[in-house]
Amino acid sequence: MNTPSSYGKVILAGAGPGDTELITVKLQLRLTIADVIITDRLVNPEIIKAHAKPDTEIVMAGKQGFNDSSYSQDEVSALLLKYAKEGKTVLRLKGGDVAFFSNVLHELELLKQYNIPYEIIPGITAASGASAYAGMPLTARGYSQGVHFITFNPNSSYTQQQWEELAASTDTLVCYMASAHLADLVNRLLEYGSSPKKSLAVIEQSTTVYQQVHIASLENYATDFAGKTFSSPSIVIVGDVVTLHEKFQWFQTEGTGSVFEQLTQKKSLT
Repeated sequence: MNTPSSYGKVILAGAGPGDTELITVKLQLRLTIADVIITDRLVNPEIIKAHAKPDTEIVMAGKQGFNDSSYSQDEVSALLLKYAKEGKTVLRLKGGDVAFFSNVLHELELLKQYNIPYEIIPGITAASGASAYAGMPLTARGYSQGVHFITFNPNSSYTQQQWEELAASTDTLVCYMASAHLADLVNRLLEYGSSPKKSLAVIEQSTTVYQQVHIASLENYATDFAGKTFSSPSIVIVGDVVTLHEKFQWFQTEGTGSVFEQLTQKKSLT
């Protein structure tokens, strides 16, 4: 019989928004010692390939809303418990950061219930990665003094007062899981008083070579985005900071290799 003292350790870690260089040193070190890696579908597999041990067991346990064939949270939790009981070092790898809309509380409650040792390693969340690589600081003097992070999908539930506050706010609004429900989001914001001129951006597959930035106003988004289907993952940013993209966009998706590789190659030629 397993006892708490014989359990392995579980590491809950954020793998960042996609760029393989956007991981912490701590995560890189934990990747080299993990016996099992249970990874979400949004984690760039190149991160695991670059740093994990050759004999590490990789479990693709991605959860996807409204997809019955994907793993449920209960199934993921069962895997954590199974491998921990076997005395293994288990790395639970999540896209972005562990604390942003990742169901980490469910996993923490399980680990606490069974007295399984664990640690939490933060990562760069999609909002930070997308805004940085699109040249849109989430807060900026004269543009926004704060940020609201929300999810928006058919399961989201906000009161009338919350919508009125979001619509009236001059803070930046960052919406996770919203690109497939953009019409409903825009209609809610306009219904509760947002300016039709307010800018909106949809950023697809941020920080990767596939990144695309699409910008429109709330009043023109239906025309400007007509016929578009946004790739997953995409994040939606609403607010005046979106207008900074034109001036400060710096990330180029052309060419191959990471930014570090490109700079190294450039230096070797001088």
